[in-house]
Amino acid sequence: MIGAGKGNMRAAVWYNNRDIRIEEMPVPKIGPGELLLRVEASGICGSDVMEWYRLDRAPLILGHEIGAQVVGVGSGVENFKEGDRVSAAHHVPCNTCYYCLRGHHTMCDTLRKTNFFPGGFAEYVRLPAINVERGVFRLPDELSYEDATFIEPLACVLRGQRIARMQPGNSVLIIGSGIAGLLHLQLARTLGAGRVVATDINQFRLDAAKRFGAGTAIHAQEDLPARLREVNDGNLADLVIVCAGAAEAIKQALQSVERGGTVLLFAPTDPGASIPISLNDVFWRTDVTLTTSYGASPYDYQTALDIIRAGTIPVRQMITHRLPLAEAGLGFHLVAEAGDSIKVIIEPQK
Repeated sequence: MIGAGKGNMRAAVWYNNRDIRIEEMPVPKIGPGELLLRVEASGICGSDVMEWYRLDRAPLILGHEIGAQVVGVGSGVENFKEGDRVSAAHHVPCNTCYYCLRGHHTMCDTLRKTNFFPGGFAEYVRLPAINVERGVFRLPDELSYEDATFIEPLACVLRGQRIARMQPGNSVLIIGSGIAGLLHLQLARTLGAGRVVATDINQFRLDAAKRFGAGTAIHAQEDLPARLREVNDGNLADLVIVCAGAAEAIKQALQSVERGGTVLLFAPTDPGASIPISLNDVFWRTDVTLTTSYGASPYDYQTALDIIRAGTIPVRQMITHRLPLAEAGLGFHLVAEAGDSIKVIIEPQK
């Protein structure tokens, strides 16, 4: 029985963004405390196409946003059984270290070393015992496997806005209207933002931002601070969330945040990127806070699942492409090009 870890399976192996090969490998064998999952849906994350971050480790089987079914249960596992529909965190914290005890779970050394094997762009994945213990989330009947692929990205967005101290009534500027920006947009509205403005350089994504609730969508090449004052009662933004990795986006953010406001750097830049900052002009006498966010904690995963279950954020409407495993290369191309796509889902069983 293949679900017991016998036979071969297909996987989309990443060599670079233009070289994705469908290869065969053995179905992972599970041990005590572990689970074998059949992957039904796996989302392509923006981080999956950051070549500078991954090329030195290629070839890789990526994919960490999954909806799956349990098909194998290791000895000692009591909370899950074959047939359960689940999502799983690829990284899990220890919950006992210096960082975890201070609420910085994503700084935990254990979190940064844990992962499932081989990755969500394969027909099956093995969950190590620590992931089974701390990072598996049973899907309610009303959630589809596609819905489940949004749990991890929304969890990251939740953590980001918590760190940025998003408050009801805040005016929010979102720079970059890809999937992360659109999730930030909708969460900010859910949390009671007073006005939400979105930017991008791509008209398709600007239109999507309007469709998903932005009060105003501004092309990023416009005079952003001036346009922001036009639509925000003469003020800049209380909270600026940078979801684009370009250094120019960070410059725009620092020019567009109101005194006493916060800039959240959510997207990484290319390695070595830097921008000159006048500390006096940007920070002194302005009380501007500059902060970052990486990853998500188990608490954020569960909260994201609850939000999706409630239908508060219509995640399924954000899916633009559903592709079989054999077309994973096309999926990576769509995400890397950042053109007429928002969320691309790979279906490994097809």
